Amino acid sequence: MTDTATQTTFTIGDLLRVYAGMLQKPVILILIVLVLCAVALLGWLAAELLTERRHLKIKLPQLLDKLHGGDASTVECISESGLLKRQKEVLMELTRHPNFTPVVREALAVRLVEYEQSRYDKIVKISELMARLGPMLGLLGTLIPLGPGIIALGQGDTHTLSTSLLTAFDTTIAGLSVAVVASVVSTIRRSWYREYMSILEVLAQSILEAEQENLEGRCYCEAV
Repeated sequence: MTDTATQTTFTIGDLLRVYAGMLQKPVILILIVLVLCAVALLGWLAAELLTERRHLKIKLPQLLDKLHGGDASTVECISESGLLKRQKEVLMELTRHPNFTPVVREALAVRLVEYEQSRYDKIVKISELMARLGPMLGLLGTLIPLGPGIIALGQGDTHTLSTSLLTAFDTTIAGLSVAVVASVVSTIRRSWYREYMSILEVLAQSILEAEQENLEGRCYCEAV
């Protein structure tokens, strides 16, 4: 009875070792892909900084004064501002429907702002997912080769032991480096996008109020 139980235990242990061994190569391949993605993420952040962020030169109080001052049209104020291209597109969309009622225009503004927020959230989630997966896969890559390494230690096979430990250290470093890069990128982008959305929400509300004031002014002139 004891021999049967022992044999069953060894069989289950063998199955687990085979399963762990099968995971080693996929884990290492995924870690390599994540490292490449981390490098691409840094390049994407640098491109975003050079193509968009450095062009965001807006003085919000002055722009709000121009929108409500009446010296220039809303379209001119938006096009001549230092806003991002996507911000301008959202705000321009609010000015293209003069026949909409105030309620519909406000609903459209909310929908456009929510769409931009959703887009930014999806971008940030990419780096956040990488920041979570990196340490997990790094830990898997660390633990999987330790099994054969311990067996090699018991057998006096120092070559296999050193190879297993080297693989364990390499996968740990790869996973943690991916997590560091992704976390830093997520933090930076979250700060940028929070600023972008704050500016967009203020300007969208200001445009709605400015258009409402213009509409009331035209109605008053027609009544007089």
